Order: sequence, then structure tokens, then C-alpha cells
Amino acid sequence: MEQNNIFDVTIIGGGAAGLFAAFYSGLRDMKTKVIEYKSVLGGKMRVYPEKMVWDVGGIPPITGAQLIEQSIQQGLTFDPEVVLNERIDGLTKTDDGTFVLKAASGQKHYSKTVVIAVGSGILDPKKIQIQGKGDYEASNIHYAVETLKDFKDKTVIISGGGNTAIDWANELERICKKVYLIYRKEALDGHEAMIKHLLSSTVEFMPETIISNLKTNDGEQTIVEQVELTKQTTGEKTFLDVDEMIINHGYHRDTSLLKNSRPAINLLDDLYIKGNVNGETSVNGLYAAGDVLRFDGKLELIAGAYQDAANAVNKAKHDIKPDARTIAMVSTHNDKLKAWNRELMDEMLDDSNQSF
Repeated sequence: MEQNNIFDVTIIGGGAAGLFAAFYSGLRDMKTKVIEYKSVLGGKMRVYPEKMVWDVGGIPPITGAQLIEQSIQQGLTFDPEVVLNERIDGLTKTDDGTFVLKAASGQKHYSKTVVIAVGSGILDPKKIQIQGKGDYEASNIHYAVETLKDFKDKTVIISGGGNTAIDWANELERICKKVYLIYRKEALDGHEAMIKHLLSSTVEFMPETIISNLKTNDGEQTIVEQVELTKQTTGEKTFLDVDEMIINHGYHRDTSLLKNSRPAINLLDDLYIKGNVNGETSVNGLYAAGDVLRFDGKLELIAGAYQDAANAVNKAKHDIKPDARTIAMVSTHNDKLKAWNRELMDEMLDDSNQSF
């Protein structure tokens, strides 16, 4: 194992937490690698490119796509090595303290410290299932809203009752001919303000209701034309003609990385890492940030993921160099940040001059 192949910190996951960890570790002058399972950076934010993001304090609401672009730009400021299309199935810690990350491809990565920032794990949307037919596929069944304009002037049915389903219903209500939201439970499970908005809108909410059957066309491409709904409390059936369906029934989560690591990591519900506010786990030198990390007082906000990332990197830095500062300040005296600031100022001046 050559010394130049060993990184100071390797970040598993290229979403919000992972990208900010990459930025912050560069700020702390650490040799950094980011490993992402998908072919692009951005993580779960890419599932909601047109969803408005409100939970970063002081930042006007922006779309998920805008936040991805800005997060990637920031995360790559200090030129970390980025490995895409690489799935890490497990890791081990050697006797000398080096972490060996084992990829499904057979590749091995070596690092002095590791930050796990995989969110809720590798996500595979739960497909709609019809009794006797299993997972159902059709060209107008969607598991994410990639662009709102695809649903303009259409009749849409959304199945789900969490924040994502509610947000999609609220966004689509403005442009669709009609939006139906069905949920198997009596009450929606989301932010109160968003639920209040939905219930006062033209969205037709149908509680305690499930999709019991689908009627499709006879063409070469399978398209759902009508949905059979069943009221769970009464058995009453309703038939709706639809153009598009959006299914938000959650995700299957691949957590093999967490379960195949040695020494074993203390987990919560086999899905999350049980750690502390500093991102520390039960394994020395192994840290976590973002949704995968759980501790008392944890908030599942993007802003919280940023703090998790900074705390984890600070601990990793101190682990490698015990006499290093406990924390680092984001200072514009850094040459990379100076250049970025100058670029932004030039853009602002150009915009100002054009306004006269």
C-alpha cells in the first residue's frame, strides 16, 4: 500500500452533507476523496430538482436543482478527488489504524479517517403493487417529479401522505387541470403549514384510501388510463380517469455499508448510525454526517447536515493532527475563497453597471 494512495479523509456520499464535508476538509488542508454511488454528485436533492428549499436560514428559497449546482461548486472548491459510480459495500480498520473501503467493483480505497454521509442509504423507490400483479410498471407512473411542466394541464393522482407527496401536490395544483392526493391513513403526516395550504387548495384529498386496481390501454406502450380506489373503512370504490400518477410510498434502503463494516458500528434501527453531535461513532476515526447520523436533538434539515459535516471534519482533522485547532473558521483570507469572492464581486458589478 503506497503512502500517496492514503487520503486524510474519505467521504462516502456526494449529497448535501458530503459536499459540505469536502469543502470544509479542503479548508482544513486535508487530502480528500469523495466517493459517490451514482454517476453524478448531488445525492437525494436530485430527486426533487424543482422542489423549493426553505430550510437554509438566511437564503431565499431556491430549487433543489439550484442548490445542487451551488453545493457542487462549493464542494469542489479545493479540488478533492471524486470517484463516481462506486458503491462501497463495507470497510475495515487495519491494525495500524488505516481504513480500507471495499467497493462492489473490487476496488479498494485507503484513508486515515472516514466520514459516512450516505443520507438514508442507497434509495430504491417502492413500486406500486397491485394485488395479484406485483410491481406495476407504466410510462405515466412516476416516482419523482423531475420537471413540473411535464404535468401541465393534466389530471394527476398522487399516492402518499408525507412531506414529499404534500409538497408535490401543492406545487402541481397551480399548473394541473386537477390534482388528487390519496393516503392510506386518516391524517396527513407532514409540516403543518403545508398541510393547511393543501387542505385549503383545489387539491382533492382522499384519506383512508388505496389504489386497488389500474386500467391500462391496449397500445404498445403501457399507459394507465383509469385508477380504481378503495376506501379502506367502507370498501367503497371510486374510479378516476387520470393522465399521470405519482407514487411516493417511501424507499427500499440498502444499508450493506453499515452492516458490513468492521469493527461493527453501533446502529439505530439498522438504518442509522448512533453517534453524537460531533459526528463521532463507536469506531475511532470513523465519523458520520447528515441524515444517516442520529443523536439527541438531531434535526433533519439541510442546514443541520452542514453543521454535522463541519463537526465531523474538525474531529477527523484533530484525529490526524492532535495539535491542530479544534475548529476552523471559514475565512476569506484563504486564496481559493478570495478568488471566488472576486468572481462574485465582478458579477455583481457587471449587473450593477448594466442597470444604468
